[in-house]
Amino acid sequence: MTWGQAAVAATETDAAEPVVLHFADHAFEALPSGALFWRAENCLLVADLHLEKLSSFARRGQLLPPYDTGLTLKRLEADLNATGATELIALGDSFHRDEGTATLGETDRLRLERMMHRTRWIWISGNHDPAPHTLGGLCTAEVKRAGLTLTHHPRRGVAGLVAGHLHPAAHLSINGRSVRRPCFVHDHNLLVLPAYGSATGTLNIMAPDAATLFDWAGLSVAMVGKDRVYAVPPKRLVAGYEGW
Repeated sequence: MTWGQAAVAATETDAAEPVVLHFADHAFEALPSGALFWRAENCLLVADLHLEKLSSFARRGQLLPPYDTGLTLKRLEADLNATGATELIALGDSFHRDEGTATLGETDRLRLERMMHRTRWIWISGNHDPAPHTLGGLCTAEVKRAGLTLTHHPRRGVAGLVAGHLHPAAHLSINGRSVRRPCFVHDHNLLVLPAYGSATGTLNIMAPDAATLFDWAGLSVAMVGKDRVYAVPPKRLVAGYEGW
């Protein structure tokens, strides 16, 4: 199988061993869900859940099926079960609006409470959900640990910064086929996770708002496929359809 065929197959093949991202002297396992498992800390990292996004649209007159929260929480529970993580850190925009914490349906609230009962939970504030809430866990602007800063907004040139916000995607053109998938992306200073929520868009990492954050000479990209994550050489990335 050629590299191009393998990259396309990354969205179609069975599960494989996770790609390990080596960043700032730490190792993170990139999961096909878009989560990062920090095995040394037994901690699961996720970004941009955007819970209650579609219900917030419905309250504003856009009648969309509000099933995104349940799908996202079900996937999150599966990741916690699979990894055995005892801590979860959500890197901001966990709720699409601050009021989303009060509009959770009973089934979704109970699932979240069940996860939080067995897991130490840290909510980092984002631009969509800046206010602290009373769901449980710790609400904070950022977390500093083991030489890393975990926060929502990415910034260039800050060593050991782990963030979300961008909803990054890799866009590849391979043998006449175009592939665009969410991705993990990092250089020597900055690591950005893909959006975890089931109703989130993506931004091509070659778009100016994303590309200028990274040192491209040291860039590493891992594309999320259907059942696996695949490391992508940056030279294979193409511009176009920036996203959101």
